[in-house]
Amino acid sequence: MSTSTSGFSLIDEPWVLVRTREGSTDEVSLRELFARAPALAEVVGDLPTQAFAILRLALAVVHRAVDGPRDEYHWQELWDSGSPPMDLVDAYLDRFRDRFDLFHPRTPFFQVADLQTAKGGFSGLEKLIADVPAGSQLFTSRAGQGLERLSPAEAARWLVHLQAFDISGIKSGALGDPRVKGGKGYPIGVGWTGNIGGLAVQGDDLWRTVLLNLVAHDQPVLADFSPSDAPAWERPPDTAAEDPDLASRPAGPTDLYTWQSRRVLLQGGTDGVTGVLVANGDKLTPQNRWRAEPMTAWRRSAPQEKKLGLPLVYMPQELDPSRALWRGLSSLLPAVAPRGKADGGEPHVTAGVVAWAAQVLERRSRVTVHATGMQYGTQNAMVDEIVDDRLRLSVAVLAVHDPALPQAALDAINAAEEGVKAVQRLAADLARAAGAGDDLAKAARARVAEQAYAGLDAPFRSWLGSLDDGTDPESARVGWHVTARRHLHRLGDDLVHAAGPAAWVGREVMGGRVSTPQADGRFRRALMEALPVPEERPTEEVGA
Repeated sequence: MSTSTSGFSLIDEPWVLVRTREGSTDEVSLRELFARAPALAEVVGDLPTQAFAILRLALAVVHRAVDGPRDEYHWQELWDSGSPPMDLVDAYLDRFRDRFDLFHPRTPFFQVADLQTAKGGFSGLEKLIADVPAGSQLFTSRAGQGLERLSPAEAARWLVHLQAFDISGIKSGALGDPRVKGGKGYPIGVGWTGNIGGLAVQGDDLWRTVLLNLVAHDQPVLADFSPSDAPAWERPPDTAAEDPDLASRPAGPTDLYTWQSRRVLLQGGTDGVTGVLVANGDKLTPQNRWRAEPMTAWRRSAPQEKKLGLPLVYMPQELDPSRALWRGLSSLLPAVAPRGKADGGEPHVTAGVVAWAAQVLERRSRVTVHATGMQYGTQNAMVDEIVDDRLRLSVAVLAVHDPALPQAALDAINAAEEGVKAVQRLAADLARAAGAGDDLAKAARARVAEQAYAGLDAPFRSWLGSLDDGTDPESARVGWHVTARRHLHRLGDDLVHAAGPAAWVGREVMGGRVSTPQADGRFRRALMEALPVPEERPTEEVGA
């Protein structure tokens, strides 16, 4: 049992980190989070993934408090009101007050009160805190006293994060769990949210953000809310074993938003948390969960179809730390990756929350798509990197019925990629002309691609953000070609100027001669083909 002597109510005690619309940071209770939502910019956290996990918890509360929204009309009423219906939110939170007590003797929040192992005892807080590198405590600011004790507020944030994003690997073997062998709980995978490339749509304040991710219950293609869908605190308290009705779950989004991937018990009380016991919880595989999980994009997986013997398998579209969000825009746009056609085998399916925002907002509105995810290391047993990326864009780019502007955005990305290929070939040709082998030429391609995309990143985000309902798609394409050509020409010029005398002389490579002048000429022709600009545009505009 926990050593708590008194409770810590997440409803009343401040524990959620937020940023106000003025830019300051504050710590608020769950009740205050909603009451102040119109004056708050967003939930923040000790890590971006922590903020995403807490946002999902808040969505589960609002879905259940308002019993919906039932349909788009109900949603519009909530939107037009400008603030949360605090009478409903307060009544709902009070109804489940005991389940939001971090140290409740029988039903501690997101924990199992009598969790224990055969040997007894607790582990250190490094099992709870995700930003402590495994076996590398010299490289974290939490070494020493930072790992000895956490305040209840910080422990609560990390507890929500652990249930969402915990690493895989061997866990403590809990008494009462028939899966335990030799006192150990063998891997069941990462926490549910760690499987997905998290996507949320951000509005101008936190209440708008909540609503933009609050899909109506009559939209089963976007988010399928079954009658039994309920968050963890409405379900019977967990035991050490897997949930007995696991085969019929997840029941819907609120079930997934609060999925209990682990069985946990904190050691401590209101004066601080000093240890934690973490055991395996409810295992959940990611295949074909797209109707229940609206906060990620999905991709069709031929390997999974072959492995499982199924005609159609969708997997979450994970986020790549080395690839900016805009480069994967094709999987986000409802016009290109429609959820309504997923059963027909579309290669990509956009996130339900993105499709919802496109459906309920006017085309002239602007939103931010916020991507948050975690990349794991060897056997998913350690954290490698965290993805935190945002794109500000017009709802017109998310439009379904008029795909001209979304297509222009995709064409711009494809053109940029072809332009980068051109400068990559230039880098490889110059390396070979100087006498480099295949390995060095390949390394040169990789280096210049990184430079090229880094240089295109800010201009593309600015260009994408400039698109709106009145934009002419063709003019927008040409404008992007001008910008991208200017940057890539400059990068190519730098490579040519840096080429040494040997590269200018050149050499024979695979039956043909490679030299700086030849490589440069080929590069300029390839760039013109990748990023064409009408002849009437002044030459100096394109950096030619």
